[in-house]
Amino acid sequence: MAVKGSAAELEKYLRGVDYPASKSDLLSKAKANGAPSEVIDMINSLTEDRFNSPIDVSKAFGESR
Repeated sequence: MAVKGSAAELEKYLRGVDYPASKSDLLSKAKANGAPSEVIDMINSLTEDRFNSPIDVSKAFGESR
């Protein structure tokens, strides 16, 4: 099982996102995939607003920690 608050946990709930994507796209997909509030908070804490790939999301996640 992924560690809560990890990039792997975040990616689990972002499956199916079409990139490029906005932060609101990520939030919508995460909610549709049943993300818990901790994951929603993680996405809200990202400093970027546009992501070209899952790698961009992971980088932004690393910078926000």
